[in-house]
Amino acid sequence: MEETFARVETKFMLDTLQAEWIAQRLTERGFEKMCFDSPRIQSLYYDTSDYALIRQSLVRPLYKEKLRLRTYGEPDCQTQGFIEIKKKYNHVVYKRRTALLLSDAEDLLSPFTPTSCPGQIGLEVDWMVRRYTLRPSVIITYDRDAYVHPHDPTVRITFDRKITFRSDHLDLRIAAPGTALIAPSQRLMEIKIPGVYPRWLLDMIQEAGATRTHFSKYGEAYTQFLSPQSPCAFYKKGA
Repeated sequence: MEETFARVETKFMLDTLQAEWIAQRLTERGFEKMCFDSPRIQSLYYDTSDYALIRQSLVRPLYKEKLRLRTYGEPDCQTQGFIEIKKKYNHVVYKRRTALLLSDAEDLLSPFTPTSCPGQIGLEVDWMVRRYTLRPSVIITYDRDAYVHPHDPTVRITFDRKITFRSDHLDLRIAAPGTALIAPSQRLMEIKIPGVYPRWLLDMIQEAGATRTHFSKYGEAYTQFLSPQSPCAFYKKGA
């Protein structure tokens, strides 16, 4: 299964009360909270040994790209893994992904395994892994509440909490603890929309007092803990 998305994604850092207020307003407008077996999302990011992809991303260039392997819920040997190539050009996010058995996805992302995934996305993943010599770098974990309107699925609004990272135990099946990237009372809201914001959405954001942020989960992990210049430069992989 291959999927392609093109949309504008805007982020806002909220407190608990702001997030609850916005969620209530969305419900009043007919939005529904998406139901999943678990709210847990894990993303294993692939990067070079010196974090070249995330370092390039943090300078906010006109074009940037990321590669990650994502799972939903509590993964096991039968879990699907979603390989995602995420590119951003001129403020528009283009996401291409394909779903495989988790073990097959891991094989595809290894530079030592010939590609076995048919289709354009499989070829792009294989080329990207080999071009940059990518390796597992960081796992980002969080819980997400997602809202969508049943008659207008083009607008999707999510609230992420309990965002953590780790750069050791880089296996999505391992339930290892991570380091918090936001406070327990914070919520990262993302608005994903293919075009211009409708007026009601702009009014809702303004009334909530929501402030836009350029917060990147992987970027925050690198800046705060993994960069040699970070405030926590003592953090070592495997510590």
